[in-house]
Parts: sequence; C-alpha cells; structure tokens
Amino acid sequence: MCAVVLRATGIRKVFPGVIALDEVDLDLHQGEIHGLLGENGAGKSTLIKVLAGYHVPDAGRLELAGRPVTFRGPREAREAGVATIYQELTLAPDMTVAENICLGREPVRLGRIDRVAMRDIAQRALARLGVDLDPDVPVRQLGVAVQQMVEIARALSMESRVLILDEPTAALTPAEVERLFTILRGLRLQGVAILYISHRLEEVLSLCDRVTVLRDGRAVATVTMAEADLDVLIRLMAGRSMTERYPPRYSSIGDVVLDVRGATRQGVFHGVSLQVRRGEVVGLAGLLGAGRTELLRAIAGADPLDEGEVWVEGRWLPPGNPGRALRCGVALVPEDRKRQGLFLQRPLRENLTLAALPLLSRAGWVSHRAERQLARDLVRRLAIRCRDEEQVVAELSGGNQQKAVLARWLAIKPRVLLLDEPTRGVDISAKVELYTLINSLAEDGVAIVMASSDLSELLGMCDRIMVMAGGRIVKELPAANASKEAVLRAAAGGAE
Repeated sequence: MCAVVLRATGIRKVFPGVIALDEVDLDLHQGEIHGLLGENGAGKSTLIKVLAGYHVPDAGRLELAGRPVTFRGPREAREAGVATIYQELTLAPDMTVAENICLGREPVRLGRIDRVAMRDIAQRALARLGVDLDPDVPVRQLGVAVQQMVEIARALSMESRVLILDEPTAALTPAEVERLFTILRGLRLQGVAILYISHRLEEVLSLCDRVTVLRDGRAVATVTMAEADLDVLIRLMAGRSMTERYPPRYSSIGDVVLDVRGATRQGVFHGVSLQVRRGEVVGLAGLLGAGRTELLRAIAGADPLDEGEVWVEGRWLPPGNPGRALRCGVALVPEDRKRQGLFLQRPLRENLTLAALPLLSRAGWVSHRAERQLARDLVRRLAIRCRDEEQVVAELSGGNQQKAVLARWLAIKPRVLLLDEPTRGVDISAKVELYTLINSLAEDGVAIVMASSDLSELLGMCDRIMVMAGGRIVKELPAANASKEAVLRAAAGGAE
C-alpha cells in the first residue's frame, strides 16, 4: 500500500440542530482513486468542505503527508496541494483557458503579466491530461466536459497532491465519462490521490480502488473493490437491502393526453411528433445537445415554437405561453432545480404552495391557514425530510429539494408531467422514493414524459423510449424489449 497523503481522524462538525459529521475517519493514499458514497444528508458535502478548507472542524485533525495541518480557508488548502473540483464549475467564462488555469497566480515579468509563460504553464498542465486544447480559447466556447478538463489542469498546475472531484460526471455523455476515467487513471499512475464522490454506483465500482461510505454523519465502512458489489454498497449506504431499484407500476394506459405535432425550433429540434397517453411514462433518451431539454421547455410553453403544435386533451396550447400550459395541466420539473425550480432562500412552505396560490385565495387574499395546511400535507405525503415547512429550501438535501419541486405540481393535480433529469444528484434511496411517486402519479392517470441520461432509469421506469439525435426523434423503442446498446446506437446516429 502506498503512503498516506491525506488523513482525517475523528472529524466532527456541528451546525445548529444537526451533527453533520461525527468522528469521521478517512485516509487517501498516493496513487489511489478513493470513492466517497452516502445518501443525501449523510455528510459528504460537509466532509469535502472540511478537506477543502471551507469549514474548520469542531474536533479531530487533518494530516497532510504525515504532518498536522489546519486550513483556515480554501486558499490555504489549495496552496498545500488539496484541490477540489465541484459539480458546478468555477471557471471565469469570458477568460481564456490559460487565464483560468493561472488565475490568481499569473506569472509576471517586468511588472506585467507574462502571457508567454502563462500559455506555457497551461500547455504543460493540459499535456499531463493528454488534452490537445488551444490555451487562448475563451472558456465560454467550450463544452462542459472540456471545461472540466480545464479545472483539473488548473489543479495540476498548482502541483496538487490531492484531487477531490464532486459528482464529476453529472453533465457528461457516456463517451465523455470514459474520457474522464482514462484521465483519472493516468493521474493515479502519476501518484495523485483522488477522492471521487458520485451517486452513480456503477462508476465507483469500475473506477475506484477503495470506497468509504458515510451514513448519518458517520463513516460506517471502508472497503476495497474486491469486497464490494452493488448490493453491498447499497446496503452500507441505506442501512438495509433494496431488492427493487425500479418498483413495479400497475397503471392502465388510456387515451392520448399529450399530442405534439411537428414541433420545430430552428437550430434546436425539428419536426418532433409524439403522443403520450393517460397513465403512460414515455422516456426521452439522447446525448447532450440532442434537444431533449429544449423540447420539454417548449411543450411547457417556456420557449417558443417556430413550427408545429402542442395539444393537451384536445385543447391547443399557444406556443411560448407557460401560463396557459399550466392552466391546461402541463407541469415541468426542470433539469436545474436550484436555478430554475426552486427559490432556495425562501421557506419550503412558499416553494410548495407557489403554483396553488390561486386555489388558496379569496378575493385576491391568500389564506395562510390553508397554505400552511397544504404545505404540511405535501411534506407528509412525499416524506420530505425537514425540520418543518418553514425551513429554508437551501438547507435541504438534493433528494428532498427534488421532492419539493415535484410536490409543488402535485398540489395542482397535473394532467401532463414533464420530468427533466428527475434524479440527477439524488442518492439511491431517494431515487426509489421518487420512482415510487412517479409510478403513483401514472397510476392516477397522469401522462408523464421523462428525459434522463441514465439509461438504466429509462429502461426500468418507462413504457416506451423515444431516442433523440440532432434535434429529431430517430427511434422509438418499447422499453420492455430495449437495451442500453440499442438506445446508445440510435442516439449516436445509428437508428435502423
């Protein structure tokens, strides 16, 4: 076993009303990819922030290369060689690749920034990753996967010994995930210690050497991959076995509710037609840029159509009119819940009841008693874990935030529910709870469209899968007879 680079011993962190970390131990070895797993609220984010210098632990100690350290801020952690790359990237979009890599550490010559030296630093860092990229390109012009490479290159340019990656594949295509894994394996050979956080258990099993599992703020186990399989990891995370990842559904499929006819938005999607029936779950598959998110937004009236029509239960929806779509029972759970789905700094009550305020009002005045009762009912129905309905939404775990977005639409009893990446960033137990809720809605007769990058999720939850490529539906597959390979082949342009 290689030398320990970073060791955390007995780490404890307490916030008002909650013990976030309770005597947590973790050690990272040189040339190791170490997975960190846990359900939402298990303490992963807090532990990352302790290691990255954002939080000072209330008890316990950190050692770097055998020496005790105390990070009083993220800058001290970075200067000591601990770099963290978060799911939401922190690059300056209007600056070049080289400027981002050297940001805050720009080489200076004769009182001016030495741009030749800056480019050289950037090229050397990118070469370590095997990435051929022009250092003078503005970051805004790069895709998410390449921007992630720039973040990693920035960390390597600071001679980081420890690299912490938080949900790095959340927005990547399968091909981009494989490219990232190749790069991480190369860094492992170079002796970098990597802490890899993900909700995608299959990735952890294929990539990591060891994994530590957190539950309720405690480290319950550290196991090697030889000792672990999917069932073992789920049992360690949840504290119980989970026999059905995709619970059964008993809905009867009825008449057409949603009818999209030749929907076109120039440069985005073209001639899309699909029908969804009462009690049916239809999946939308496709690579990044295929047009799935944009299609759902257009159906919900958030974006205009250049051509085509959307009908709900025989009623035409004027394009670009989200209010009319909502009145006709069309609800959208957006891909980015934090930016587009929630008011993070407002109470859970307000987020839950927002869409139902007209139903809770008389003569323009909202009945606060009725609002509080509706919020309590929704919290109870969806088992949202919170102190009470007045808790600020930003304090909830990702799974409970996603439940809050869904609960808002349950209050108005939608006819059509559009789900865009409904379980992204959600742990395995919360996923099963969301799947059960989706099934319940389908059994109540809601027509559901689910766009997801998780092919197992689409195959396990949907009746049919529509595969999009280049802004068009190129294949329709019955989920019961489909395979990941068939979906990927169609998504890559190989529809037969």
